[in-house]
Amino acid sequence: MAKIYVSISHHRYYYHPDDSPWEYEIEAEPGVLNVLDQLFEQKEDIEQKGFWRAHTPYVPYHLDPENDGSDLRLKKLCAVIHEYTNEESKQHIETLPFYS
Repeated sequence: MAKIYVSISHHRYYYHPDDSPWEYEIEAEPGVLNVLDQLFEQKEDIEQKGFWRAHTPYVPYHLDPENDGSDLRLKKLCAVIHEYTNEESKQHIETLPFYS
């Protein structure tokens, strides 16, 4: 298990804390990093589609399927991080409105 520094906002993780800003520190095995890679890639693809859709303002956020997909990936990312992070970060994630 290695310490990994995860940035949800940048869709990346880092092996050294000084590489870039990060939000969560986890201790994970390589298999977990593969899951993070897949979720980040899926989230980026969905957000790119959402960017182009955003130029059609007549579709509200809550009726846009790309937003649902992005939200679901965010929930999954938080669940993975929750599983492998420290107690303080777990408590923070549990206070997020979408975490249940």
